[in-house]
Amino acid sequence: MKKLLVIILFSFIGVFSYFFLDILRYADISANTDQEIFVVVPPGQRFSLTSEQLHQAGIIKNPYKFRLLARIKGHDKKIKAGEYRLSSAMSPNEILDIMAKGKVFLCKLTLPEGYDLHQIASTVAKLGLGSEKEFLAAATDTDFIHEKGINAWTFEGYLFPDTYYFPKGVTAKKMISTLVSRFWSVFTPEWKEQAEKLKLSVHQVVTLASIIEKETGVAAERPVISSVFHNRLKKRMRLQSDPTVIYGIKDFNGNITRKHLKTLTPYNTYKIKGLPPGPIANPGAESIKSALWPADTSYLYFVSKKDSTHKFSKTLKDHNRAVRKYQLSK
Repeated sequence: MKKLLVIILFSFIGVFSYFFLDILRYADISANTDQEIFVVVPPGQRFSLTSEQLHQAGIIKNPYKFRLLARIKGHDKKIKAGEYRLSSAMSPNEILDIMAKGKVFLCKLTLPEGYDLHQIASTVAKLGLGSEKEFLAAATDTDFIHEKGINAWTFEGYLFPDTYYFPKGVTAKKMISTLVSRFWSVFTPEWKEQAEKLKLSVHQVVTLASIIEKETGVAAERPVISSVFHNRLKKRMRLQSDPTVIYGIKDFNGNITRKHLKTLTPYNTYKIKGLPPGPIANPGAESIKSALWPADTSYLYFVSKKDSTHKFSKTLKDHNRAVRKYQLSK
């Protein structure tokens, strides 16, 4: 009798082991082998619905075996909400590990140097990370701005240009917090000390850096362009920067006119003295460094040579000559 029971027990173990191993090695490959599919798991969704969702998407062939495997692994109650990029070529073990660990798909957000708030908001919207309206609302929330240690009306200038990765469903405030944290990690104590030596606030440095960013076509010219603006500020001359004028124009159509240059706005540096009230874009590290450490020159003017570089001049006479040569000649 004991021998019979042992035989039955081992037979049961053998059958169960075979079935268990069958589940573990079960490939679940759909007809569309290697096809990648995005699957969104809503918060609080039952695992049974998630397995049916994967089945309908062609990621797994047998939702019952998938649920059983998940229960054996203890993953059936650990699936995290979010968007996942899955493939029908993945094993069920891989799929479960990805979803249990919450390895959600991350969108790559690349922000070039010199983008302004509206351009960043548009990029965010195009990636499906949120609406422009929501992003701009968060970027102009004064309580939120002051909470981040910035004495300004918007986050313009403090959304540091870099490449970031965010999951779908991330809030605008979370994205902005990440970008601003990156800014403060770059703006070192040494930079703050240099700003104090120049008798400039951090906000003024960022404002000047944003103008340098928008004026510069060739990286090597940044410190020289910075020197022009520093020299003008010391002499109490107007900065006369076209990008600042453009920033102050609502719905700018790409064509700056004499009327624009003569229209008084807080950002028209042809009309106001000193720096505008805030940044006109989000500068990169090199533009900020150039604002803090300008080249040692006597230049007061520069004009575009229409090849991304500029002609720099010390006198108005030389500048007018350069304008005639590079801007007015055929």
